[in-house]
Amino acid sequence: MTIATIVALAAEESEHHGNVALETVGYGIVAICVFAALAIVTLSYRNVANRHAHKAEAYAKAHANDVQHVGHGH
Repeated sequence: MTIATIVALAAEESEHHGNVALETVGYGIVAICVFAALAIVTLSYRNVANRHAHKAEAYAKAHANDVQHVGHGH
């Protein structure tokens, strides 16, 4: 093969490709959907500790004597 033939084949090959940016838009859409779903899951856990504060306080009062203070926690 000569250089001219290789260049002609390379030019012919490059004409068959479409818009590469348009072909990859689907990956961006999927990524946005996944991150949106993860954001919804993350936001659903906001303020969970304070939803049932009255139950937590009642439990703490009922089991106040069960806590053992043994030093610095190790």
